[in-house]
Amino acid sequence: MGIGSFIKKQFIDVLQWNEDTDGVLAWRYPMADQEIQNGGQLVVRESQVALFVNEGQIADVFGPGTHTLTTQTLPVLTNLKNWDKLFASPFKSDVYFFSTRVQTGRKWGTPQPITIRDKDFDMVRVRAFGMYSYRITNPRSFFTEISGTRETYTRDEVEDQLRGILMASMASSLGASQVPFLDMAANQALMAQQVKGDLTTAFARYGVALDEFNVASVSLPEELQAALDERISAGMKGGMSADKLAGYTKFQVANAIPLAAQNEGGLAGIGAGLGAGMTVGQAIGQAMGSTMAPATAAPAAPAEDSIEARLGKLKGLLDKGLISAADYDSTKAELLKKLIG
Repeated sequence: MGIGSFIKKQFIDVLQWNEDTDGVLAWRYPMADQEIQNGGQLVVRESQVALFVNEGQIADVFGPGTHTLTTQTLPVLTNLKNWDKLFASPFKSDVYFFSTRVQTGRKWGTPQPITIRDKDFDMVRVRAFGMYSYRITNPRSFFTEISGTRETYTRDEVEDQLRGILMASMASSLGASQVPFLDMAANQALMAQQVKGDLTTAFARYGVALDEFNVASVSLPEELQAALDERISAGMKGGMSADKLAGYTKFQVANAIPLAAQNEGGLAGIGAGLGAGMTVGQAIGQAMGSTMAPATAAPAAPAEDSIEARLGKLKGLLDKGLISAADYDSTKAELLKKLIG
């Protein structure tokens, strides 16, 4: 190899990045011992930004296009190096390329439940999952805050940083939103809206713009979800007031009747739960009567036709399959005996 060829290889005429490795967001051009030819070409593609860095200081930034590198097109670098306007020699500088394409379909999730205050449940631990997309919009901030002088900086490395920011922002924004968990769970778009505003601000500090953010699912720890399901089934969302306690008791009695009918002993099993010495007919009568009277009213004396009404309700339980024919016949006989005397 001749001396001329050797010297020629020390100078770079064209700087460009082909993005031949998927998932790389920042890439430093390999200078080694080479220098950039004054008047050389910088090629920046549509989805890229190029950044010149001199001894750790950010100099000039170039958007998409083909740029001729001279003292006129590199004003900051020229000033940093104290070049004369007529400077025409090869020069050294680090050049970083950044991908500004939208990174779509990125998954997020809460590895551990996030504890937030809730006006319905005081404190709840929420888990959530979804998708988001982002892109680099400020390469200066991205370089100084995240990627630095590394040869490459990948999407996975960036998302390790963003994940912590996302979790912290989610906890603070949900906690400050005062939106009840039941409303968030019923409308996941509302939850996403509450988080996205704060998350956009947090990402911007690092030169990253949040493009899309959605919530695919919201859940509670199993033990809290079980308690919530029971309260929802009873039609309650708040504290246990006297009226709600009465309603909850009726709800439990109504659930107990079909369960007892399926077990050995049939409806007689209800008697043990409602008080010793109560007959099956009395248990059914009290359960039915309590649903008709206000929780604060005193027990009314049985009317002449109350037994007839009980017989009708008893027949309804049989028709719905909630009691067996044997239970129906025995209880009916007892009620008829009271009615006839």
